[in-house]
Amino acid sequence: MQKRLVILGGGESGTGTALLAQHHGYDVFLSDRGPLKEVYRDELNAHQIAFEEGGHTEEKILNADVVVKSPGIPDTAPLVVALKNNQIPVISELEFGFPYLSAKTICITGSNGKTTTTLLTHHILLNAGVKVGLAGNVGKSFARQLIGAQPDWFVIELSSFQLDGMFDFKADIAILTNITPDHLDRYNYQMENYVASKFRVVQNQTSAEYFVYNAQDPETLKYMAAHAISATKIPFTLEDIPVGKEIEGAFLQSENINININKNPFIMKMTTLALKGKHNLNNSMAAGVAARLLDLRKEVVRESLENFENVEHRLEFVSKVNGVTFINDSKATNVNSAWYALESINTPIVWVAGGQDKGNDYNELLPLVSKRVKAIVCLTKDSAKIRKAFEKVVDTIIDSTSAEHTVRVAYELSKEGDTVLLSPACASFDLFENYEDRGRQFKKAVRSL
Repeated sequence: MQKRLVILGGGESGTGTALLAQHHGYDVFLSDRGPLKEVYRDELNAHQIAFEEGGHTEEKILNADVVVKSPGIPDTAPLVVALKNNQIPVISELEFGFPYLSAKTICITGSNGKTTTTLLTHHILLNAGVKVGLAGNVGKSFARQLIGAQPDWFVIELSSFQLDGMFDFKADIAILTNITPDHLDRYNYQMENYVASKFRVVQNQTSAEYFVYNAQDPETLKYMAAHAISATKIPFTLEDIPVGKEIEGAFLQSENINININKNPFIMKMTTLALKGKHNLNNSMAAGVAARLLDLRKEVVRESLENFENVEHRLEFVSKVNGVTFINDSKATNVNSAWYALESINTPIVWVAGGQDKGNDYNELLPLVSKRVKAIVCLTKDSAKIRKAFEKVVDTIIDSTSAEHTVRVAYELSKEGDTVLLSPACASFDLFENYEDRGRQFKKAVRSL
């Protein structure tokens, strides 16, 4: 009997899943609470895949054999609760695609740095001539790429929401960049729930697979001390290891990065890396470890780490206007990301912050903000929490609800040599479609000055 698959969410992920499911003989129905983008509506129509938009019809959903939901839909949504009460499996796109996967995978997660590390790893493999796909939170839908000929490897960025819907999926190489508080509103404000979600990246791994991890990340080490990890563990660390002492993994040694895999060290000067800042040292090390686990040529790895261009909305230089530098770090949707941004800038900062709070604790930012931030512009509908956190260390805090007004006010508060930094530490959904929309509106406003 033909199995019925229902897909909740009709973006790139949902449409790709629908195409793969149809290809394998499923009876497919896609449902989206909002309007579909024209490109996806046209594609579903062209393949005669049944769908609805602008709302969910329960009777067309609760008769599913299996449901693939968009990662953005929480498990607490009434429809998801109803599905689970009816014992209907609710899984992610990657879990659905796993039985049809023939390629090997490098799966990258973490609170911060996962997009940069994913794109950098993909960049290295591409330069080395590896047939490689990019999927997960970036690139084309993973499911879509499983129709027809597959690459030899996929580099996949995984959010905790995607990991929550993965059960049988197994990574060949799993990378965990770090774990800091984020999305706690989705995890009952329990940090241990969020940490456990991130560690699903190593589920089902054996000693034949690899787990690449940050050996200086407290939450990672705490979890590893309490739980057995079956995979072969490869650490990376910014600890400066004395010359002559070799450890397995990646580490610093007299201003050099040393990636030592199978007693075959790869060494390069950290000053030649394309990506600057401490956090990007970690990202470069993690990507470099993955590349060396594939035994890619050292020269290709070196050149790739030297010529990589960073992702849009991540510490992205926008413009310099009358000596004032504007930086777009809209992708900084949590406190730790904002910390990295503030730490990386050595000039006086007018900080643009705020958005949809995810249970943020701003205390760790206080020392940096008191030392480096001269004014805060709150780009949000509700600035109360930011004001309460920083009013004792920053004299000037101004509210704004548009990118244009924000940029104009931030510019007026600045003088030559200052930096206006959009690094919100919050999600974007109170005023914008997503962090990309927020970043692009900010850039457009800067270029209109």
